[in-house]
Amino acid sequence: MNVMKHMNDALTYIEENLENDINMAEAARIACCSEFHFKKMFSYLAGITLIEYVRRRRLTMAGFELKGQHMKVIDAAIKYGYQSPDSFAKAFYQLHGINPSEVNKTGKSLKSFPRMTFQLTISGGSEFIYRIEKKEAFTIVGIKERIPLVYKGENPAITEMLTKITGDVYSKLKSLANVEPLGGYSASFNISERENEEKAELDHLIGVATTKKDLLGLASLDVAASAWAIFTVLGNPTNIQEVWGRIYAEWFPSSNYQVVEGPEILFTDRDTKSPDNKSEIWIPVENK
Repeated sequence: MNVMKHMNDALTYIEENLENDINMAEAARIACCSEFHFKKMFSYLAGITLIEYVRRRRLTMAGFELKGQHMKVIDAAIKYGYQSPDSFAKAFYQLHGINPSEVNKTGKSLKSFPRMTFQLTISGGSEFIYRIEKKEAFTIVGIKERIPLVYKGENPAITEMLTKITGDVYSKLKSLANVEPLGGYSASFNISERENEEKAELDHLIGVATTKKDLLGLASLDVAASAWAIFTVLGNPTNIQEVWGRIYAEWFPSSNYQVVEGPEILFTDRDTKSPDNKSEIWIPVENK
C-alpha cells in the first residue's frame, strides 16, 4: 500500500541522515503527510516516539563504531550530534548500560536497535464504527498530571489518577458538566519529544466537558473547534489502547484523513464495568 511505502521512504531518508541534522518536515513530505501526522503515525506504529527512534539508531551506530573502529568517544559524540562527550556518555549509558569508554573492555555487551520498516498486515478484518463530526469549542475541567507516555497496555499513572477523584471533586465535576454528550472525558496532550530524553511524557486530564467560566479551582484544557474522527468502542474498555493502535495502523492508512494538533480524547458515558458500556475515542482530523 502506498501509505506504508511512503512511511518507509521517509525512514530511509532518516537512516541516510543519522549523521546529519534530520529535517522532520522533509521526512513528512516524503511520507506525503503533515509533520504532525507523520510523528503520530510513527509513534503508534512503532510504539516509541520518532525522536526516541532516531536517538536509539544513532547510539546503536555509535556503539558499532566505538567497538569495531575504535573511534574516540569525543569523535562519536560529535558525529552523532551531541554537544559534549558528557551528554553523549549519559545517553549512551541509558541505552547500552555501559559507558562508551568501556565498549572494548572484555565481557562488556552492547545493545543493537535495528532499523525499522513498516509492513501492512491483514489480521482479523475487525470493523471500525466511526463518524466524522464537527464540534464547537469547549473546555475539559478536572484533575491534571504529567505522566509517562505508554502506547501499549494499561498506564498505571492514569489508574492512580482515578483514585484522586474524591467525593468533593466528583460533586464539582457533576455541577460543571453541561456539554453533550455528558460523561467522563480523558484528554492527552502536550506530548514531549525532546532530543536525548529517556522517556516521553504527556499531560493527562480527567474530568467533564463544560462551557462555564467558574471552574471551581480545578485544572482545565480549552479545546478548540475542530473536526473529529470519533470511534465507538463497545463493552469493557480494557482494550482501548489496542483499538487506538489499530486506528493508526489500519484506519488512517486507508482513509483520506490525517491527524491535526490537538488533544486526543477518550469519552465514556456509563459505568465502565457494565457490559453495555460505550466508549468513544476522539481524534482531531482534517482532509489530506
